[in-house]
Amino acid sequence: MKIAVVAANGKAGQLIVEEGLDRGMDITAIVRGENKTRANDAIIKDVFDIEKKDIEEYDVIVDAVGGWTPETVNIVPDAANHLAKLLKGSETRLLVVGGAGSLFVNEEHTQTVADVTPFPDEVIQVLNAHQKALDDLRDYDDVKWTYISPAGDFQADGERTGKYTLGGEELILNSQGESVISYADYAIAMIDEIESGSHIKERISVVSE
Repeated sequence: MKIAVVAANGKAGQLIVEEGLDRGMDITAIVRGENKTRANDAIIKDVFDIEKKDIEEYDVIVDAVGGWTPETVNIVPDAANHLAKLLKGSETRLLVVGGAGSLFVNEEHTQTVADVTPFPDEVIQVLNAHQKALDDLRDYDDVKWTYISPAGDFQADGERTGKYTLGGEELILNSQGESVISYADYAIAMIDEIESGSHIKERISVVSE
């Protein structure tokens, strides 16, 4: 299985690359500058310069693009859309590192985490960008996408426990009543989904045990 990780130099991207390599996967990093990952192969390109010919040989593309400021948040939905358009009608799967704000907090699926939580404006902008990426992906009938939402407390330097609980569209809590997961455990969940291919055209969520 050949995998390319877009924005592989980011904290999530690097851990996804490492987890895949540790399982013997063939992984290419797609990065804007020097490759800082363990991947032996790299494509040096901005996400928006990626062309269909660059990624058509891969079985899976991982979109780990992030944006955290008012000036950069739009890169999140824009990158997901750019990659989805390149993959329309192909067998290559697109797995997206998502956000938690779009997870539902009621059975009727009428309220999300972002709707009921008093986040600062700058955080709301990030949550809205991830929500738009998910909404846009749902419109692609001919793309094999999977959107993976982390828990609400997504810890970049959190412990790798090797365990997580898989959820769906609703916010779920762990045995301690918390919504938390480390980037390292999220990477495990991402690679597990790549291996299984169990949730095509679905959003799933993960939380630490």
